Amino acid sequence: MAFDGLVTKSIVNECNEFLLGGRISKIHQPSESDIILQIRANGVNHRLLLSANASYPRFHLSKESLGNPIEPPMFCMLLRKHCEGAVIESISQVGMERIVYFELKMRDELGDWKRRHLVMEIMGRHSNILLVDPDRDLILDGIHHVTPGMSRHRVVLPGRPYIAPPEQSKMDPLSVNKEDFLSRLDFNSGKMDKQLVDHFSGVSPLVAREILFRSQLSGREGLWSSFESMMRDIQDSRYHPQIVETGEKSYFSVVELTSLKGKKQSFSSPSSCIEAYYFGKAERDAVKQRAHDLIRFASSELDKNIKKISKLENTLKESEQADQFRLFGELLTAHLHELQKGDTVAKVINYYEEEMTLLEIPLDPAKSPADNSQAYYRRYAKARNSIRLVQEQIELTYKEIEYFECIIQQLEGASVNDIEEIRDELVEGGYLRLRGKKNSKKKKIDKPQLERYISSEGIEILVGKNNKQNEYLTNRLASAMDTWLHTKDIPGSHVVIRAKEYNQQTLLEAAGLAAYFSKARGGSQIPIDYTLIKHVKKPSGTKPGFVIYEQQKTLFIGSDEEMVQRLRAGS
Repeated sequence: MAFDGLVTKSIVNECNEFLLGGRISKIHQPSESDIILQIRANGVNHRLLLSANASYPRFHLSKESLGNPIEPPMFCMLLRKHCEGAVIESISQVGMERIVYFELKMRDELGDWKRRHLVMEIMGRHSNILLVDPDRDLILDGIHHVTPGMSRHRVVLPGRPYIAPPEQSKMDPLSVNKEDFLSRLDFNSGKMDKQLVDHFSGVSPLVAREILFRSQLSGREGLWSSFESMMRDIQDSRYHPQIVETGEKSYFSVVELTSLKGKKQSFSSPSSCIEAYYFGKAERDAVKQRAHDLIRFASSELDKNIKKISKLENTLKESEQADQFRLFGELLTAHLHELQKGDTVAKVINYYEEEMTLLEIPLDPAKSPADNSQAYYRRYAKARNSIRLVQEQIELTYKEIEYFECIIQQLEGASVNDIEEIRDELVEGGYLRLRGKKNSKKKKIDKPQLERYISSEGIEILVGKNNKQNEYLTNRLASAMDTWLHTKDIPGSHVVIRAKEYNQQTLLEAAGLAAYFSKARGGSQIPIDYTLIKHVKKPSGTKPGFVIYEQQKTLFIGSDEEMVQRLRAGS
């Protein structure tokens, strides 16, 4: 990938075309590093994404809807206070660097005009979004703070002076002439692509390799001609946004990538190209970061319960000696007249066996024969009670194992919002502590966002991707005559066909969704149970998402990702 200065310029041009003079109507912060600005310009609503994601920093016009947290972060609240209702007066790029200024103008509480700069800095893992007061040149806040301990040269904290990122002392590729271009390069030292990157602002290694390829290694004149032709296209806003897939890797640029061989896809605008390239990547990265601690916790709990089962089963084996302790007690009672205090062993006839063999029973010489007999009775009673308790513990532990296997399966295919719902479930279940202030009031989501699919005959199929969603779908939303599906004895999602009547193809498609959203994903013959919702019950006191059902039928099907994408609502 190469979100370089050329891409930045193309997005700035696009934003100037569609957003200039527009008014910011809403501001959202769907994640800790992303900002969404909803802008009304020329009678049309636009959505602008600004992302300071450490792995995928970018900005572009967007058509994708991202979920929002229940409570907006502090930086989002600050932006709403200073920027909602503001008019975008200018959008400018610093040279050919990946730094963009959005100059905003709005009225304050007294009705006076004030200015604000929203600064987008794309600098890899140091990327940032800052709100600056240009009249005082002070930082009002940044989406990422940089303390003096993190950087002595550039501190990003509220109230500190805004210091622009240091200049790289590179030449502007759009204004350089032939003489200066050739004088900067050392044609004897080789590595011309690296020299192009080192000497000219905004030129990425990908673009540098494309320039060399177009020059066909025809020396100074060919290199200048290739460079000058590409930069003229950029200067005149003649962009060729495209994505090229070469095996396992994919690349994007706003110049035509003739040097790469592979599947090529062209786009009508730079933003649509960027969004197509990054769609899913940033969310998967965010999911991975947020889910990491939950997966680690759930895996730890799973391992703990598996070890607990082993210990309980060993205890159960030991407890199975209860009948032997009872036998010892009864035989000692029957032979008390033959025993004396101080004996270490009692040799008695076992009347309970047909052959009446001689049995040796260990004795405590410090106890009387009667006390030894009572001691064995007590051990019998303890072992008998232990068997019942251990069996109950084994049953509960197996349920815990099943529960955490289900949690891990749900986390593996979760979205950002799904993860927060799973975290809330673990907090409510007492497995995790509530993060943040104990007394903070948290809004509850009454209607979790379910996955919605449309079958080939136009029938709605709903999928719950975590226990909260499963609970809501099965116990509150679905009607009695809707059809419920779930993998047989395998952790997975609840799937509901929202219709009384449907054809066999719809049933197979719903079963395919149940197979895909389960631990058995990737299998070929996955058992899927299905029955009517009225035959599905939730036992009192059980964990979220747990149900029992009857009058089910079973079919076998494989998981098909292409089918899932085809049925996804809106596709």
